[in-house]
Amino acid sequence: MSLLILLQAAAQMAWGYFGAAVGAGLATIGAGLGIGKIGQGAMEGMARQPEAGGDIRSTMIIAAALVEGVAFFAVVVCLLVVLK
Repeated sequence: MSLLILLQAAAQMAWGYFGAAVGAGLATIGAGLGIGKIGQGAMEGMARQPEAGGDIRSTMIIAAALVEGVAFFAVVVCLLVVLK
């Protein structure tokens, strides 16, 4: 019974809301995976060359900030779709 109510409520919503939700979710998942890969590479690099740890760390922070910026931009675009 509750599934029928849920399906009726979903049918009344526009597909733009669903698309925006999926887009925001994919953007955050992608950013999380990207930052994880950046951290993995940085840790491996620091383990292989400990003397280059400072340079690797600063490069990692810059790359992570750029990935977060792209993810934030994607979420803002999804919010603009919802709030138009």
